Amino acid sequence: MPNKKSGLRAEFLKTMTQLATAGFGLVAALAWNETIQDLINRFIAPGNGLRSKLFYALIVTFLAVIVTYILGKMTQDAANDEEKIK
Repeated sequence: MPNKKSGLRAEFLKTMTQLATAGFGLVAALAWNETIQDLINRFIAPGNGLRSKLFYALIVTFLAVIVTYILGKMTQDAANDEEKIK
């Protein structure tokens, strides 16, 4: 029977790892956010705020859909592999 204390420690570490990963992910996303906006404003739609924002929104939406799809597929494949092992 596993020790209750070690189970709590493992859960704590898992949660802290998830929080740290999410935090670093947010910082990276904010950095890319600013970079992409600057690139669009400089090269694609200079001086046109609305067109720049629309183009940016389309790019970010497209990337979000692609990344979400890929991560969902990877998660499903991992779950299927785990089921095969059991």
